[in-house]
Amino acid sequence: MHAVGTTDHDFFAGLVRQLVDASKDGEVAERGANFMLSVVKGIEPRDQIEAMLAAQMAAVHTASMTLARRLAQVENIPQQDSAERAFNKLTRTFATQMSALKEYRSKGEQKMTVQHVHVAEGGQAIVGNVNAPAEGVGAQKKTGVQPHALAYAPGVEMPRQVEKERETVPLAGGEGL
Repeated sequence: MHAVGTTDHDFFAGLVRQLVDASKDGEVAERGANFMLSVVKGIEPRDQIEAMLAAQMAAVHTASMTLARRLAQVENIPQQDSAERAFNKLTRTFATQMSALKEYRSKGEQKMTVQHVHVAEGGQAIVGNVNAPAEGVGAQKKTGVQPHALAYAPGVEMPRQVEKERETVPLAGGEGL
């Protein structure tokens, strides 16, 4: 039960029963049910929602492999088209389920990746995961209105504290601007 993210006996029994039902092919396929339960355990669900999603993923994977086998054994074009459409839908569904699991596990947290950092002489940079403290040393109390950087504001002259004054560049013909 711990391996599928639950402490509820009824939930566990229901999930296993559903996996067995999903793996039936005329009669109970014990190996198929064990495989699907193994897939669920491999995903390591943390709660019942993740366990249900993992069970769906196992069922979709099993069905897509069945259709892959059928696609390899088609005898005519209509069979090929039908198997191909179903296989395509199932594999897309699996990819969507993977994204849903990832999003659920991250609890909607956003992640920002900085690819290029330029540090001027005398400056400092921190590399790694940085979490600003909510309170205590280094924390600043948020005000109602937070400042925002402006890239362009018509009629407002931007300070040029960092840049040196620009020099006139002569044109190719030797004339200055």
